[in-house]
Amino acid sequence: MPARDFYHDAVKSALIKDNWAIAADPYLIQCEDIDLSADIADSRPIAAEREGHKIVVNIECFVGRSLMTDFHLAVGRYKLYQMLVEKTAPEYELYLAIDDITYNNFFRREGIDFLVQSSQIKIFVVNIDEQEIVQWIS
Repeated sequence: MPARDFYHDAVKSALIKDNWAIAADPYLIQCEDIDLSADIADSRPIAAEREGHKIVVNIECFVGRSLMTDFHLAVGRYKLYQMLVEKTAPEYELYLAIDDITYNNFFRREGIDFLVQSSQIKIFVVNIDEQEIVQWIS
């Protein structure tokens, strides 16, 4: 199974274990003449609901040659999705799902933390092996 599919399945399983109901997989973003599908830039958004709270999840794998390049692409995708979700489905909040190893080894760096906070990126961290959400960062 390709790494991207493996991460997608693990994040989806973690959401279900955390009592989220998957509302759409993939979550298609359509706005005016823009249609983003699950295959756009190897990103697979999911919509989930729990106790009246609705989220769209953008899963990023960080399996490229450069974590910084992957981060740059992830932030760009996140901001694009964020603008479109706010316009088309404002009842949803957008979250970036990342694995715990990437979070601990890359996202906890002072400069990366600054960029995430400055960009107001909401994140949840998943232990891929256990398929469990280990941390929410808003």
